[in-house]
Amino acid sequence: MSPRAIIAPSILASDFGNLSHECSRIVNEAGADWLHVDIMDGHFVPNITIGAPVVTCIRGSVDRAEDWSKGVFDCHMMVAEPQKWLDDFKKAGCDLYCFHYEAAEASQAPHTPSSELIKLIHSKGMKAGVGIKPDTPADVLFPLLDGMLLVMTVEPGFGGQKFQERCMPKVKELRERYPDMDIEVDGGLGLGTIDVAAEAGANVIVAGTAVFGAKDPKDVIAKLREAVESRRK
Repeated sequence: MSPRAIIAPSILASDFGNLSHECSRIVNEAGADWLHVDIMDGHFVPNITIGAPVVTCIRGSVDRAEDWSKGVFDCHMMVAEPQKWLDDFKKAGCDLYCFHYEAAEASQAPHTPSSELIKLIHSKGMKAGVGIKPDTPADVLFPLLDGMLLVMTVEPGFGGQKFQERCMPKVKELRERYPDMDIEVDGGLGLGTIDVAAEAGANVIVAGTAVFGAKDPKDVIAKLREAVESRRK
């Protein structure tokens, strides 16, 4: 059977003035599995969010289960030089370090190729993830068999964008090729778009506004989970 449903609300849509409380509320009260922590450097994407010191602060508000089924920090590194920040984010409490293929394979120096970067991430005791933008083909991920695969369904850099259904064939292609891997989708996910993503084979669902902006986040998370679980094969 394909991997279990994992709901990972994006803190980009939270109230940053009450960030620790927001993170605790969504995991401990609303039932989220992971927290999706968006890290942007103003270079790889035209926006700046938070750094390792903030991750350190919120880590203290969210307990991680021993089997990593709950409270996992999924750090989405939308940064130009992902190899630079491994130690900082490990110390801050990052569990899964998800970098972008486009940054790791950039032609300009310095950079560390994706295959080598995955090894470095593992050497620090973190799980690895590799993400691709909407216009990057899925086949670039085929040689990278050790980690989570992230298909962006919006252009990285800003929350609140419209879900791009055109990315779903990539998710389906990856699921057919790697039935046992975690495949994450990020961008515009909510109750109106979860069915098509789940049908394509995504099991890790990043939802920002749909969860943090909901009157009943627990209900939204439960419905997102059910949409994925009902399609597991």
